[in-house]
Amino acid sequence: MFDCREEVLALTKQLVRIESIVNEGGEKVLSQALHTLISSYPYFQQQVDHVIYQQTENDDQERYNVIAFVKGTKNPSNKTVLLMGHIDTVGIDDFNLKEFALDPDALAEALHHEELTEEVRSHLESSEFEFGRGMLDMKSGVASHLYLLKYYSENPEELEGNLMVVFECDEEDGSHGIISALSELKRLREVHGFDYVAAINADFVSPRYKGDPNRYIYKGTVGKLLPSFFITGSETHVGSCFEGIDPNFIAAHLTRQISYNPALCNEAFGEITVPPVSLKQMDLKPTYTVQTALSAYVYFNFFIHSWSPKEVLDRLKVEAETAFTTALSEFKENYVAFSKVSGEPMNDIPWEPRVLTYEDMHFLLQKEHGEAYTTHMNAFNEQLLQQTELDTRMFAARVVEEAWKWMPDKNPAIIMFYSSLYSPRIEVTGKNDKEQNLLDALEVAVETVQPDYPHPIVTKNFFPYISDMSFVALSDDAAGISAVSSNNPGWGTKHFVDYEAVRAINVPVINIGPYGYDAHKQYERMEKSFSLDIVPNLTNEVIQQLIAGK
Repeated sequence: MFDCREEVLALTKQLVRIESIVNEGGEKVLSQALHTLISSYPYFQQQVDHVIYQQTENDDQERYNVIAFVKGTKNPSNKTVLLMGHIDTVGIDDFNLKEFALDPDALAEALHHEELTEEVRSHLESSEFEFGRGMLDMKSGVASHLYLLKYYSENPEELEGNLMVVFECDEEDGSHGIISALSELKRLREVHGFDYVAAINADFVSPRYKGDPNRYIYKGTVGKLLPSFFITGSETHVGSCFEGIDPNFIAAHLTRQISYNPALCNEAFGEITVPPVSLKQMDLKPTYTVQTALSAYVYFNFFIHSWSPKEVLDRLKVEAETAFTTALSEFKENYVAFSKVSGEPMNDIPWEPRVLTYEDMHFLLQKEHGEAYTTHMNAFNEQLLQQTELDTRMFAARVVEEAWKWMPDKNPAIIMFYSSLYSPRIEVTGKNDKEQNLLDALEVAVETVQPDYPHPIVTKNFFPYISDMSFVALSDDAAGISAVSSNNPGWGTKHFVDYEAVRAINVPVINIGPYGYDAHKQYERMEKSFSLDIVPNLTNEVIQQLIAGK
């Protein structure tokens, strides 16, 4: 086994000290530093075209990926293993000690004088944890990969086949980095004849529950969708509230129906996703008035293991219809009760539950209005693009809001759509030779390394957090992907992903990453023994098993 702890730790601290908060400019600085460092290695001074500084594509920011590869000389072949890692981090506004967030040594010293939980205090006072933004998520993982790249650049005679690293930006937001890298991976495959046999990501892992002793390796990853709902009501003066219906009232029932609903957990291979949770609930009223809002907007985080994006829409349509029915029923009950206590007569309630997908509404409006609707919406989308402050989610909502104006029937409705990036689920089950070879290599690697580590190293089927693993393979068929593109109002203007480019790479992927606690929180910390000793060695064992064809 490599005795690599001190070198990987030094690299990790070096990376942490370079601020690389997503979307704030530092990603470019860190990618420059990585490119300079890798280019300084003697191998890459001789093979200058083996390190690439790639600007991201279709990105409103200037930022870069760093891709580098070593060709082994032990038994040259086309077999190539990809090592992946993102270089961006979330922000540091949550840090009480913000000035020390990127200085692990100073932060540790300062934390000794803070009020901490018993667990955090015990970790701080041990010699086994390092604190800092990006320490766990995931600069220690990048450092592990960087160590292996450097080692094999110095010892290519120990490497059969080829080793490639992909250090990508923007994992924490829109995955521009890995999506852009696909074109470069394709080019390199064409130029060098690479056969991408597997990818190993190094994102962080954490305990799944309090007291969990396991250290996890993940085969494949969870998928993530952002199902969104534009809800229209019937506007009325609040003094005559029962003459209309507030879309916020319907939205509240929708959130109650969907958020935390265990019926919407997706089980596969004995593993289950967490239920959806609302990430936004608002009305679209621009200013204060004493009238109820015309429309509301809600979207939910939704994880999947086996369901397709179309299946999610089908299931959520049922939930939305149930929520709408419940809302109208409660509205009627309240109206009856109010009529009794006020002595005022009741009017008929004219509304029925109505739920449409964006694709259904778009088709209906094209059929109803023809070219006039299409021309108007194309011009509206182009104009909306000038409002650069709108993210993809609000952009989509505004497109639906504008399209709704063309609806001949303005009675209350719920319009369902996707408003953000779809991070596809990935299953690695052994369904082809590459997957089976990766699973076999991982099994041997764990058996080899486990005796040198006291905690159980456990493999599971789905990495439980969003990651760039989603963009190197595709388990969805064309129909599943079509449900995303046809139901995203910003598709092709504000938002686009070439999922066929993902399918063209389609390499099985696992995650072997650093272990620790509180990623994305102010006490983010990495455990040294697993992260600095086991991760590089376990990753190397998988590489050797794969490329040597054992």
